[in-house]
Amino acid sequence: MQSSISTASAPAFSIANAPVPDPSWLLARWRDMQRIRRAEEAIADMVETGEARCPCHLYIGQEAIASGVCAVLEPADTIWGGHRSHGHYLAKGGSIEGLFAEVLGKATGCSEGRGGSMHLLAEDIGILGTVPIVAGTVPLSAGAALAAKLRGDSRVAVAFFGDGTLEEGHVHETLNLAALYRLPLVFICENNLYSSHLHLHERRVLDNLDQAGEFHGVPGVRVDGNDVTAVYRAARAAVGRARSGDGPTLIECRTFRWRGHVGSSSDIDVGVNRRGELTEWLERDPIQRAEKCLPETNFAAERTRIEDEIRSALAAARSAPLPAGTRVNEHVWEETCAN
Repeated sequence: MQSSISTASAPAFSIANAPVPDPSWLLARWRDMQRIRRAEEAIADMVETGEARCPCHLYIGQEAIASGVCAVLEPADTIWGGHRSHGHYLAKGGSIEGLFAEVLGKATGCSEGRGGSMHLLAEDIGILGTVPIVAGTVPLSAGAALAAKLRGDSRVAVAFFGDGTLEEGHVHETLNLAALYRLPLVFICENNLYSSHLHLHERRVLDNLDQAGEFHGVPGVRVDGNDVTAVYRAARAAVGRARSGDGPTLIECRTFRWRGHVGSSSDIDVGVNRRGELTEWLERDPIQRAEKCLPETNFAAERTRIEDEIRSALAAARSAPLPAGTRVNEHVWEETCAN
């Protein structure tokens, strides 16, 4: 009996026709990246002094990915992240003060001081929660995409995850389901070459993460994750496919985190001395690369404005109250109304 299963390969995906943005767009992305960088550096300082007591996984060095992807999205589109999601939260429009307050456990934090660095919430801009469990939100992104398809609206879901996530079985289950139902979902693999302290080549024979979805029928592409324009063009093409009903896409963004897996150190990864790649990757700084394309810009004035914003947000977060102790049992179990 001849099988009815298709033997076709994954659909073709190309960014060749994606537009190249103008200088005003690039300056807006520079501002996004600089705000993320300075916010993360402020958090790193609080980690070093002990003021921030929750584990903090910093996004420094990867700013072009969140900025380039979120520039394509609408407020109603949802994004899903993990333990290293400060940049996603800010690029989607999250409040710097809300982030600082959350890291400090204050009541004015974006999760009311209950989540800390790794559990960020901003429902009004499509951030329904980040989760530190590796790949924990990838299936949730498929649920959001399925809901959008069932409603018949134009919303798109985006899943941000690291290279180690593609070693989790339920990620492949999600890729398959998304392809099978042509869900409006974009998978963003932020390949910073390390899963905790283990290099990609210590965990895999082949360097082919961009092809991880092809077995399931999800087309993929690799881009320079430190080039905000390249990220944007790929994301725009992928989001366009998703909105038009053509299904999911996987984008591997090759990048490098400047700090260790967790904490502020630049030379230690979970107690292990890092390799020597950082010097090479500092030369690929996504912010400096954007600056070179904007020679007429007064970056000193731009930095001053962002510094004022960071300083004001930090002061507000530090002066905010702690959550009331009487609320400790809230959100622990479901409360039902008596009939």
